[in-house]
Amino acid sequence: MLVEHEPEYCGVLKRNRPGWNVLCGDVRDFDGRNYAGADLLAGGVPCPPFSVAGKQLGRNDERDLFPEAIRLIREISPKAVMLENVRGFLGRRFDSYRREILNDIEALGYTVHIRLLNASCFGVPQSRLRVVIAGIRNDQNIFFAYPEGNNRLVTVGEALRDLVASRGWEGAEEWAELADKPAPSIVGGSKKHGGADLGPVKAREAWALMGVDGRGIADEPPDPGHTGMIRLTSRMLARLQGFPDTWTFSAKKTVTCRMIGNAFPPPVAEAVGRQIRKCLIHE
Repeated sequence: MLVEHEPEYCGVLKRNRPGWNVLCGDVRDFDGRNYAGADLLAGGVPCPPFSVAGKQLGRNDERDLFPEAIRLIREISPKAVMLENVRGFLGRRFDSYRREILNDIEALGYTVHIRLLNASCFGVPQSRLRVVIAGIRNDQNIFFAYPEGNNRLVTVGEALRDLVASRGWEGAEEWAELADKPAPSIVGGSKKHGGADLGPVKAREAWALMGVDGRGIADEPPDPGHTGMIRLTSRMLARLQGFPDTWTFSAKKTVTCRMIGNAFPPPVAEAVGRQIRKCLIHE
């Protein structure tokens, strides 16, 4: 069962994974007791309450769903829990609230771990730091180790060379050499802020050093004869986030960019999930 609030995101999930059971609605209305005893409860708790790009209201932000996560853990009592959030969640201003959340999970019978992971260590061509909370129920194999990833960084040029060259642009190879580092963290924004672009001024400056114009998103890769900086397409952003090329998204550019930018990179989720699985099968 996957619960998603945004109707257009629900449509994307259903089209790409027809076999998934997708419930489109507010997780606050979801009764976890119907799924009591599930192996895993995983969730990307909304990040705006903790993001440095916002007001960092924490528990006072109406979008804070950590209380709902605790409720679902209580109702479902899953064998394992995985919760994800932005680096800002580790900020000093949230020390008390963070400790309260971890204590609440522990009190429900879990051994809890928390670590900051960088997507670039897992083959994702993007420097993206995310906090991952893992909880293993105490009657399981409670030894849990976060995946370590590897030290080989995939650059933007390496990841996108074929897409940038797909319409015959002669400058693709030279551009790929210039784009010789992982991407800055891709920003999805929210309904209140953000659109189809590559984020605020600092992020755009970093993109410009790699020959990318971050002020907008292109409909197609550059044509032959193109000069100057290029703009990335939503397909390129999806690859930088770790999505398979087979995934399709919304026809609306802003919706697509927001969904991609706010996603937890699939390769990182898979790596953490495999480590949790080792506990559940007592490996």
